[in-house]
Amino acid sequence: MPRQLRILFIGDVVGHVGLRELVRQLPALKDRFGYDCLIVNGENIVDGKGLSDAEATELFKAGAHVITTGNHIWENWKARPLLASTPNVLRPLNYPTENPGRGWFVVTLPDQRTVGVLQLQGRVYMQHIDCPFKAADHALAKMQAQTKNIVIDFHAEATAEKIALGWHVDGRASAVLGTHTHVQTNDATILPKGTAFLTDVGMTGPYDSVLGMKKDVALKRFLTQTAHKYETATDDVRVSGVLLVLDDATGRALEIQPFMSPEPRRTITT
Repeated sequence: MPRQLRILFIGDVVGHVGLRELVRQLPALKDRFGYDCLIVNGENIVDGKGLSDAEATELFKAGAHVITTGNHIWENWKARPLLASTPNVLRPLNYPTENPGRGWFVVTLPDQRTVGVLQLQGRVYMQHIDCPFKAADHALAKMQAQTKNIVIDFHAEATAEKIALGWHVDGRASAVLGTHTHVQTNDATILPKGTAFLTDVGMTGPYDSVLGMKKDVALKRFLTQTAHKYETATDDVRVSGVLLVLDDATGRALEIQPFMSPEPRRTITT
């Protein structure tokens, strides 16, 4: 029986309401999943756009080992000194190097086991930045010298691009987990060479909303085709994430288990 490494990855945390709910649920999630390492995507915590030192500190205090982000991290200038000073708060690697921060980090757990986390961003329907596939090749070559356990947060819009990256790194990374679109997908799998894959982990935040935004604001944007200020919703808050179980000796995925807590309502009671 291989020695297992259990990693919990939490999908895009939206607003302080999402942060509060995650922190509230983490003790129960620890009991439920018995995870060794906690990775949280925190790019949407401050009013849906970005992250600051206060929120990062709260996540680390709650047990997070690494915080990943995405394209919205740049919309909050308070994130820039945080990225520059905190190596385990990541930004997508494939942005120009003049930007602060780093795109990968290898964390050493209390039992001396290691987990590498790589952050990439897609280009389809997003910013025209460097190639995430080539960036993955470059980073993985360096990370594999330090650890066999490597989780990629691929922050991307297009499902095809996410799936393609999964195939591109199959056997070289332990998992490719999609973020950004805020809707958990139903395609969790382990690819033939041992890489776990999920197109999108989903959103940790208010589900009585449109992707975390108040419904009336989102509807105005669609109906009028003009800008309206983003306002984070507050109700029906859930935690969305995925449990990865890895073979600690090889880094190959043994199990991938998406979850949502509490479970969504699937029937209407009259």
